[in-house]
Amino acid sequence: MGKQKRWLMSILVVLSLSGLPGAEARTATAPHNDIAEAFAHPSSALGAVGDTTAVGIALGLLDYGGLYHLDHPVSQDTHGVYAIAKTPNFPFELITLTLGAALWEGGQSRLGHTLWQSLDAAALAGVSTQILKFTFQRNRPSQSPNNPNLWFQGLHSQSFPSGDVSSITALVTPLILTYQRRDPEIWALAAVPAFDMVARVRAHGHWETDVAAGAIIGALSGYYAHQRHNPFILSLLPQGAYVGLHAAF
Repeated sequence: MGKQKRWLMSILVVLSLSGLPGAEARTATAPHNDIAEAFAHPSSALGAVGDTTAVGIALGLLDYGGLYHLDHPVSQDTHGVYAIAKTPNFPFELITLTLGAALWEGGQSRLGHTLWQSLDAAALAGVSTQILKFTFQRNRPSQSPNNPNLWFQGLHSQSFPSGDVSSITALVTPLILTYQRRDPEIWALAAVPAFDMVARVRAHGHWETDVAAGAIIGALSGYYAHQRHNPFILSLLPQGAYVGLHAAF
């Protein structure tokens, strides 16, 4: 397919995303000038999944249409600090640490409430990115080191977007949004997903646009989770979880 045709198709599909059934359902009773507000504040967890996935589809189509030209191979490096990117244990360990701290704090303290929002965000980002991986089926650099333009190669190809980066970005975003005014140094947490972006590209696990899309989806997921007054995962747990394990000691 020619570059111009691919770009045209991608732009047309991106523009058509505003007509998705989920978007219509959320905005059917809202005035036209409130569409942006409805997107910024989805009324349910399912609506948030739909929004983050729609954004990911738009990014994927633009990448497929030509942004992949921004991708280029780099020398592989999984040694030293970059060794952390060889396995998916890094985001799993951060999620486990966040869960342990959330259970300890409970949902009544400001920190505990924010940690539960972070877990919501990681779950939202995980669902959205997996849907997108199954949709775009892009080859990883380790599968085709010199060709970032191999899409729809089968379910074994899951480079776009980066699930590691989206999960880690989702975890830190609610913390940043909650404490940024009182403690501006909380922005230092942004270095964690930024490092993971570099590490994943260095490990040939993802192309540059994969990690960029993952960061955007993770940040959006974190924003949505931060907007929810009652964290979704916490609401599914026994009422004692609101108190926190520390209250028993």
